[in-house]
Parts: sequence; structure tokens; C-alpha cells
Amino acid sequence: MPNTTRRHFIAGATLLPLATGATSAALQATPQPVKATSDHTQIQADLARYIGFGMKQAGGTGDNACGDWMASELEKLGFTTEKQTMSAPYFTPDRCELVCGALQADVWPQPIVMATEASGITGPLVRVNAQGLADKALSGAIALVDLPFARWSSVFWKGVKTPVEAAFAQGAMAAIIVTNGPTGKVIALNTDGRKPVFAGPVALMAPNDAQPYFAAATQNHEATLFMTGDSGHRPAFNFISRIDNDQDRWLVVSTPRSGWFGCAGERGPGIAAWLHLARWASRTVRDYNLAFICNSGHEYQYLGAEEALHAIAPKPQKTAFWLHLGANIAARDWHEITGNPAPLPSADPQRYLVTSPALLPVARELFKGQVGLEAPYSSEVLSAGELTNVIKTGYPSVAGVFGLHRYHHVIDDDERCVPTDKIAEAANGFRRLLEHVLKLA
Repeated sequence: MPNTTRRHFIAGATLLPLATGATSAALQATPQPVKATSDHTQIQADLARYIGFGMKQAGGTGDNACGDWMASELEKLGFTTEKQTMSAPYFTPDRCELVCGALQADVWPQPIVMATEASGITGPLVRVNAQGLADKALSGAIALVDLPFARWSSVFWKGVKTPVEAAFAQGAMAAIIVTNGPTGKVIALNTDGRKPVFAGPVALMAPNDAQPYFAAATQNHEATLFMTGDSGHRPAFNFISRIDNDQDRWLVVSTPRSGWFGCAGERGPGIAAWLHLARWASRTVRDYNLAFICNSGHEYQYLGAEEALHAIAPKPQKTAFWLHLGANIAARDWHEITGNPAPLPSADPQRYLVTSPALLPVARELFKGQVGLEAPYSSEVLSAGELTNVIKTGYPSVAGVFGLHRYHHVIDDDERCVPTDKIAEAANGFRRLLEHVLKLA
């Protein structure tokens, strides 16, 4: 099997049929709590704190406050912290909507945002299929790009980039991407943090809002896209917290904290596991130096991770092991009941554990019974997200997790998406993995 990047692997893997019809009402029921342990209680407190910071876009109030809190937690353990500042785009929306006669729907401006004038962009609506084909001329039009059903994550996935680029190549003035997925809501898309990806303004539309616009497109109706607001760049920061045990080699544990919305299930479990491991390592690990890295800018195609690798991370030849805690370490799974998905106590299986080849047998044993994680992949076969950057930089021994839960990149990714006991279970699995790697077991 060839080497695969995140966008290639998951873009293919998530095109499996799922039931549709999720709404915010689907999140009202909550499974009964399990008996708490000390790990469970601490992880529950860490999750509540992370979620409480609100929206996590890079360099925003929630992201910055979260980073300060995480650094302070490690400083209490005896770590020293170094911050690394970088520049991240931002856009504060004013008017972002698509209007067609009596129809009006809010749209999500796709960063880096190419804003419209206050008068908007007006043109005929033309539906574009997944292959970038349209049955009408696109010159001067607003392309309504109808994505296939998937758990989308990035504009760089072929299924997104191909039809949008085709629409602009055929003369479209703007593009509206309908992110068809399991919730019916807008799925925000990771993107480049340095320049716009497409040739013109792009916005995202919720599938729940799209059908009247598709109907309008068949009747050659014109629409106006309004996408105005305040934009620019602002400082965001990574940080590295270190304990120097006067050893030759480092243990590195990393996690991103930023994202488009509240990121409870996407980022929260990784944050909680990262803190769990920091507390354990500060008490237990003496034969290695410790480096715990937390990145911002994840949503800008791993902007923060790249900056950290180049400037503040220990060098590969000095690193014994790197563990990366990415998305969906243990987000909640749901029964797909049309119109009213039901929450389950189990973890979403769309989570992927990757390790260096020599660690596969022990990883299978340590994560046995943890759905998704129990079937690890070799890093020579599969890598994804920031873990790909780590491997390409030359770190010889690695492990990492990534995935896409049901509410990944959706505004409804809130506290109901985090099964605390499953997060504690995963965190303890990673602790046992580190004990094996560091020969502490």
C-alpha cells in the first residue's frame, strides 16, 4: 500500500454511505454517566475547562486563553515554557449570506476570505457536480458546488478542490460549496494560512439550506452573494513546555488546540490526554528530557506545527520518541436514526492509530477493545495531519492519532460529543505505550 496523506486517505475512506438528517436537536439526549475514577474526574475537569473557552480560531480570545491555561497547568508541574508567536489570518463577518429573490441563507466565508463589495456579487446560479461539470455556462455565474456525501475536512481534498477549481476555470465569479455530510450543517474546511486557495470568493452552505437554491438554479434565477467583514492577520502562538532531566534524548508529546468552532470532540480529548500524560511524565520519567508541545493554527493546514518543527522542537537525532495526539482520539459515536441521531456511550470508530512499524504488535495489544485504535497502521503505510510533518522531518520513532467524528468541523461539536470514560481509556493506553517505549513497564 503506498504512502498516504490525510486528505487522500480520509477523503476516500469517508465516502461510505451514512444516514442523514442530523439536526441540533439530535444532541439533546445524553447517555447515563459511568462510575468516575480519579483519571475520569481530572479528565472531565480538563474537558470542561477546554470547552469553556468557546470558539478556538487561531489567535482568537478562546485559543489564546486556552493556550495560557495549558501552559500554566504544566508550569505547576515544574515545566518551563517557551512561546513561539506566528501570524494567523482572521475574518470577523458582517454580512455573509446568499440572497435569491425571497430566499436568504447564511453562508460560512471560506478563509482566507476574499470579501465582496457591500453590494455583493450578482450572477445566475449554476449547479456544479462533484466532477466539476455543469449543464449551463459558468461565465459570470455563482457556482453552486454540490459535494458528495462525506465527513469533509479540507479544501485540499480532491473531492473539494477539483470541482471548485473547475468552476472558476470556466468563468464563475464566486463559488458556494454545499458540504453534504451527516449533520446537515456547514462543515468548515481547513485551508492555507498564507494565501487564498481559489481564484475568487468562496463560501460554504449548509446542506439543510441548499435545496431551494438548487431549484432556483434549474430555473436560471440570479442570486447575490454578500460576504463582508473585517479581515487581516493577528498573532497566535505555539508553546513548548520542557523538563530538562540532563539526559541526551527527549520524549515529545504534541497536540493542536485551535479549530473553527468549539472543537469539543475534535480537540478536547487530545488536550485532556496531553495533560494526563504531562502529569504522569513529570512524576515518573527521569531518563529522558520532556517536551510537551501545543500548537495553534491547525485549521490553516497545520501552520503552527510547521512553525514549531522548524524552531522550537527538539531535533530528530535527539528525540527518542514523538507522540502526536490529533483529532478524534475519543469522540462520541451516534446511532444514525433519521432526523434524530441517538448518542451512544461508545467512541466513534473513525479514529486511526499510526505507529512506527516496530511498535505495531504492542500497540495492538495495548489498545485491544478500543474501537478504531485497536487496528493500528504502520507509519510506512499511512500518516496524516501534523504526524505527516513529524515523519517527514525525520523523527525515527513515532505514534499518532487522527480521525473524523460525526460533528468534526461542525458548530454542534460541543460537550455532548465527549465520552469522558472513553477519553480516559485512550489516555491510559497512550501512557502504557510510553511506558513500553521508555522501558518503564
